[in-house]
Amino acid sequence: MEGILALMIPLAPFIMVVAIVWIASQRKLEEKRLNATASHSAEEAARHATRIAELEGRIEVLERIVTDRGYDVATQIEALRDAKEVTRGDNGTPMSFERKETAR
Repeated sequence: MEGILALMIPLAPFIMVVAIVWIASQRKLEEKRLNATASHSAEEAARHATRIAELEGRIEVLERIVTDRGYDVATQIEALRDAKEVTRGDNGTPMSFERKETAR
C-alpha cells in the first residue's frame, strides 16, 4: 500500500491537470449541446408561430364571411339536412320504361 501511495504523490499534479482538462472539455461539450437544442427549439417555435398566424388569418376570413354577408349558418345546415332527407326518400313519379309517354 505504501508503494502505491509513494507512486501517486509525484503523479498527483499530472492527474489533477488531466482531470481539469477533461472537466473543461465536458463543460464545452455540454454548452454546445445546449446551444444546439436551443437553436432547434427556437426554429420549432418560429415555425409554430408562423403556422398559428396563418390559421388565425384563415379564421378571421371565415368569421368575416359568416358575419358580413348575413349568412345564417344554422338555417343552411338544417336546409342541407332537409335536402338530404328528401333525396333519401322515394319521392316523385316512378319511371316506367316499358310504357313511354308521348307528347300530345
